[in-house]
Formats: sequence, C-alpha cells, structure tokens
Amino acid sequence: VQLVESGGGLVQPGGSLRLSCAASGSTFTFSNYVLSWYRQAAGKGRELIAHIGTAEDATNYEDSVKGRFTISRDNTKNMVYLQMNSLNPEDTAVYYCNAVLLMGGVPAWGQGTQVTVSS
Repeated sequence: VQLVESGGGLVQPGGSLRLSCAASGSTFTFSNYVLSWYRQAAGKGRELIAHIGTAEDATNYEDSVKGRFTISRDNTKNMVYLQMNSLNPEDTAVYYCNAVLLMGGVPAWGQGTQVTVSS
C-alpha cells in the first residue's frame, strides 16, 4: 500500500489544520489496516500521536494531543484524516501517516507533511 499525506502548512497558534492521507495499491483492502499518525519534530524521534483501528470508533491518542486532535477514517475513499485544533508551537513537526495490516506485516509510511505553528 502507498500513502500520500497532504494538508500541512503554516498556521498561527490556536488555529486548526486538517491532514489527509490517501492510500492506494494494486491489491489491498483498506478496512483491514490499522492506521496511525506520527510526528517528528526537528532533532527528536518520531512519536505516535493518534491511532485508529479497523473499527472506525476504536481510537487512541497521545496525552499531549488528546482533546485537541481527532483521527478518523473513510473506508469508502481509502482515506485517513487528522483534525488538529488549538494548535500550539509544540505541535510543529513533520506528520506521517502509517498503515499496517491488522494481522501484522510491514508497515507502510507516507512521505510526511510539514506542520508549522508560529505567529
């Protein structure tokens, strides 16, 4: 499966952005994949911030984004989203989409999209 993120950019503190990740491939069933968003700030490691299982209501969040970010998926469009509200400068990072089969396997990664929160 191939993943392509979009929707990053520059936003002021307190603002919102919606990231999208489009999945494609020759033979895959999107609904069988567990989907996640990671981010990597400059000079830091990549961290898992949001996760959604094959059931669309099975979500989990890293504490620093809980209540501000929402992950969702649309299995009819092979898309996963990350709605980000109340952004602050600490959210500045490259955001990556990740997909892995529920039954296990090599995870797929997108190329990342830059999010910069600054006034």
